Amino acid sequence: MAEGEQIAVRILSRVRDVPAEQWDACAGDAPFLSHAFLDALEESQSAVAEEGWLPHHLAVEKDGRLVAAAPLYVKGHSYGEYVFDWSWANAYQRAGQAYYPKLQCCVPFTPVGGNRLLIHPEAEHDKYAGALVGAMVELTERMDLSGAHLTFLNRKQWELCGEVGLLQRVGVQYHWRNEGYESYDDFLEALIARKRKNLRKERKQAAASGVELVTLTGEEITREHWSAFYRFYTNTIDRKWGSAYLTKDFFHILGDTMPERVVLVMGRHEGRWIAGALNLRSEKAIYGRYWGCSERYKSLHFEVCYHRAIDFAIEHGLERVEAGAQGQHKIQRGYVPVETYSAHYLSRPDFRAAIEAFLEREREGMREDIADLTTQSPYREDRAQARCAE
Repeated sequence: MAEGEQIAVRILSRVRDVPAEQWDACAGDAPFLSHAFLDALEESQSAVAEEGWLPHHLAVEKDGRLVAAAPLYVKGHSYGEYVFDWSWANAYQRAGQAYYPKLQCCVPFTPVGGNRLLIHPEAEHDKYAGALVGAMVELTERMDLSGAHLTFLNRKQWELCGEVGLLQRVGVQYHWRNEGYESYDDFLEALIARKRKNLRKERKQAAASGVELVTLTGEEITREHWSAFYRFYTNTIDRKWGSAYLTKDFFHILGDTMPERVVLVMGRHEGRWIAGALNLRSEKAIYGRYWGCSERYKSLHFEVCYHRAIDFAIEHGLERVEAGAQGQHKIQRGYVPVETYSAHYLSRPDFRAAIEAFLEREREGMREDIADLTTQSPYREDRAQARCAE
């Protein structure tokens, strides 16, 4: 630090402990990292200590103003993370050691990549990013936790974590990229004929269902829409034998505090709302998050979640659609496999060595899998080669 520089690192028990404008100046355009989104999770009782998410957000201040921050939680479980470490927890248990609690730097319930070390654009990125990682390691040791985990990092911050000794992990997601298409039909022309025909058939099947679809943003979204969507959300959770991470209040708070970020695709049949998909948007991308329905119709899920997101991206000139975790079936709908990144600090040297060896093998296998998935691309050979070259 420069001579005379006054730097302080604070632990925040809630994101409201810093002004929204200062947090957002560090978070940038990412909707899930915004003060409003993280606050909605806390105020709705979705990501709080009682649910196994104890906020310990880091705030680095210089001369009284926020210059860096990180969304950070002490976790009592591994639910809602989408980077699975259950086998690590089981290994600790077999050895008679406690894996929980642990530190988790992430956006709860949100597998969207990006910055996790939030640095003000006028501050020196690597210096303050390193300070945040160092603070996480120190906090892990001071609280006698098993480790600290930073999930869904962008590549730059993932590499920085590797340089300071954290273990590195690679995963896969499926994103759609806008190549300057002027319409959905323009996008279809980039595909091989058979795939083009399949998608046209799929969209016709959804249209033939008689379900009226509308894409709503901002003030177009009412409390009626949110109440209906929450019903779809819980229906989907119940069918999958899961538990609802998000409370009903979360969706209403989201609609009240950041409506301009929300893109809600809703389906109505015979005057009743029967399906919906929740997306958030930034200036460059639309992010698919949740889907649900009370009645099933052929191809409706694909239409609401994937095709309508592409429609929106083309209409608004967005660079990409990120359709959430998992889902190899997305490839046939124009979404391509991309790497995701996480970094991990483990306090016990013996476990660290074993997991480091595992991650080395896993990275190699994951990249082989991505290469194989890429061969399933529906794009014409000339378009596929151009994508690989990038």
